[in-house]
Amino acid sequence: MKFSHSIQFNAVPEWSSHYISYSNLKKLIYQLEKQANAKTAGEREAADAESSPLLSEADNKDPDKVFTRKLDDELEKICSFYRLKEYEIYGEIDALLQDVEEFDAEHEAGEIDGEGGGLRRQSVWARARQQSIFRSFQIPPKRRRTSMSSREATIPEEDDSDAEDDDERSALNRSQTSDRRSTTRGKDFASGEHIGPHDDLNASQEIGRRRPSVAFNDFGDDALQALYDEGITLKKRVINLYVNICELRSFIQLNETGFTKVLKKYDKIVDRKLKSQYINAKVKPAYPFEPSTMDHLAENLNRVESAYASIVTKGDVEAARQELRLHLREHVVWERNTVWREMIGIERKAQAANLGIRNTMLGQDTDPKKARLQGDREDGAMKEVHTPLGTTRCPKFLVSGTFWVLVACIAVFAILLTVPIMEKPEQQNCLALVMFVSLLWATEAIPLFVTSLLVPLLVVVLRVVREDDKPHHRLTSKQATSYVFSAMWTPVIMLLLGGFTIAAALSKYNIAKMMATFVLSKAGTKPRTVLLTSMGIAMFASMWISNVAAPVLCFSIVQPILRNLPSDSDMTKALLLGIALASNMGGAASPIASPQNLIALQNMSPQPGWGIWFFIALPVCIVSIVLIWLLLLVTFRPGRNCTIVPIRPMKDKFTGIQWFITFVTIGTILLWCVSHQLENVFGDMGVIAIIPIALFFGTGILTKEDFNNFLWTIIILAAGGLALGKAVNSSGLLHTIAISITEEVEGLSLYGVMCVFAALVALVATFISHTVAALIILPLVAQVGGNMSDPHPNLLVMGTVLMASAAMGLPTSGFPNMTAIMMEDSQTGQRYLQVRHFLTRGIPASIIAYVIIITLGYGLMYAAGL
Repeated sequence: MKFSHSIQFNAVPEWSSHYISYSNLKKLIYQLEKQANAKTAGEREAADAESSPLLSEADNKDPDKVFTRKLDDELEKICSFYRLKEYEIYGEIDALLQDVEEFDAEHEAGEIDGEGGGLRRQSVWARARQQSIFRSFQIPPKRRRTSMSSREATIPEEDDSDAEDDDERSALNRSQTSDRRSTTRGKDFASGEHIGPHDDLNASQEIGRRRPSVAFNDFGDDALQALYDEGITLKKRVINLYVNICELRSFIQLNETGFTKVLKKYDKIVDRKLKSQYINAKVKPAYPFEPSTMDHLAENLNRVESAYASIVTKGDVEAARQELRLHLREHVVWERNTVWREMIGIERKAQAANLGIRNTMLGQDTDPKKARLQGDREDGAMKEVHTPLGTTRCPKFLVSGTFWVLVACIAVFAILLTVPIMEKPEQQNCLALVMFVSLLWATEAIPLFVTSLLVPLLVVVLRVVREDDKPHHRLTSKQATSYVFSAMWTPVIMLLLGGFTIAAALSKYNIAKMMATFVLSKAGTKPRTVLLTSMGIAMFASMWISNVAAPVLCFSIVQPILRNLPSDSDMTKALLLGIALASNMGGAASPIASPQNLIALQNMSPQPGWGIWFFIALPVCIVSIVLIWLLLLVTFRPGRNCTIVPIRPMKDKFTGIQWFITFVTIGTILLWCVSHQLENVFGDMGVIAIIPIALFFGTGILTKEDFNNFLWTIIILAAGGLALGKAVNSSGLLHTIAISITEEVEGLSLYGVMCVFAALVALVATFISHTVAALIILPLVAQVGGNMSDPHPNLLVMGTVLMASAAMGLPTSGFPNMTAIMMEDSQTGQRYLQVRHFLTRGIPASIIAYVIIITLGYGLMYAAGL
């Protein structure tokens, strides 16, 4: 959560205009940054014109003067409001304590009956009314009372909390026994009914969580008569003042934190050192932020707690404090998001980048262009359709492309189930299952993870799995259920969860960002150097926090560069596209870099170690990225009329938690690298992945909320793909198809077969998800490689999965491309990249990567003994 959100959640609504204007100060910082980095006269004039509401022409050359003047205004606003509010609340406290003393003295004198006692008690309430905002109104003549004690009568408020109603209705411990016995429950003022002179009253209600500090000014006109007739109980006044004091203390804390954070942001973005100077010279000496001010608040808080204890809890101050704290609203803690939390928002916007057939049938339209705006009428469930025979109305989903795509997929599924193609029924059913699931994944007629969840359902119902041992009898539905679900949760899924956990910790505690900004700060200001460095960082980040999360991190790091470049700048396009393409290639650099790599490991026997993977993948990725960088330089020529704002490293020092996360991450990676040597200890890399999960979540470094924010749709997608591969292999369909393909490519060499499969997966993965392409093709590749006269299944799988990550010709070709096309100019709302940019650079980049994989990659794989 950002600090601006923290202010919104924790601020007193009635005081909202008196808090530090954090958002406006941030806008001013960005304007000062643009002004400081503007070089040409035209840019200077544009920056001055844009910032004219906040910047004066006389001071616009010194950003410290401009920002200090704005901070002084904010500080004066806060101090003035605080002094007024403190004076007002402390006055109410003095009056309240005087009334409490009279209340205590009255009851210590003994039980008082008759009119004399009534008049004496009435003086207490008259003084209470003088402290309220209603003191300017003329007091109407008093009505005749019932026998109920005036100390127990309160003004009702509308609320649904029965528990707090019961608490508010609890009698004051010093109330007279005779008064309590005669009290009966009356009608609620909130119902709007008139309370007659003979009606009994016990209508206390919950005090609001957010109450203005002026005592009892939240009552409407309908309650005025009741206010003057029945008065206000001391208990409620104490609660009201207690809440106000705590709100005043929170007011100080939030504003002090706001000054610290906004000055830190100013120093970081504008490259100044104003924070410590201004905090020590202006903020700390200001009256609200002096230590004595907070001590005075604490002293008055103790006085109010003692008053509450005196009249409610029989002198027990601790019990009084606990009861009073029940009326405070929970403080919303500011906490940094993990990269997976940010991915949730990106996924919601990614719908606009699809091919136009991926909207759900009955859900809301997720296309931002068709979003309902304020004032628009709500679309109904029916739609008018014009036909040659006239106009008719039908459900909207019947005229949606998604519905008819789904119908076509189901029709193909039904045809394949009924038309005999394979000899054995389990293989016939499995063929229909594979085609049906593949079509659903390719078209996304329903969400990808839902399709994955259909896999175990259809596997069991169609009975496509067989016994592993000969004679391979078909399993019963009960046996098939255990078989398919055991295939969905494998060490590969644990490895995926371990990668997600490391990525969450590195992003939440800014470790990845600190490392990336440090490297990028060394790149200087030459556009070509900045572009190559950014692409290298994207590839390296993809290796460890996955190519799903890496572009999100890198795009946030280069924001200062983007803010100071025109939205139509060639450098902006080259930078965003370069990060996306490098992240795609980085998705092949390590086993945990992308889900398709884990699927490849599942289809390789024996599984290669991390060292072999690095030996093959790193040279392929590095050479491909350098050539793609040259492609972007030639096609965009980003150095023309372009000035780059240097990225400054983060000045924060490593904390103990950050060192702990770093050591655990490095240790886990080292264990993964030597997992084959430690098979007798850990058994599999998936077991090693439990170490960071247990340490980070067990120590509280990551929370349950962080765990819930993982991309569980990706995990379900991978699990469904593993189950499908297991079912296809068990049914014998994979073996049958592999034999047919092997016969067709019998004349081709191992190199020729790899070229064919790499081209096939490049074509498929360009139009559908890289992960989905790997789920469909890799099991077949492994089987074909095993059936060849010179079997090299691991080599074919490795080459195919490398190419799956390198398919990047469309905005939908992988998560990095989808993230890149979502990037918008914050000022204009226009997207930086268009589809044509991916077609004209992404397709050539895929071809370059293909050539590298079938040449350099093939040589390295053969040398590694795959």
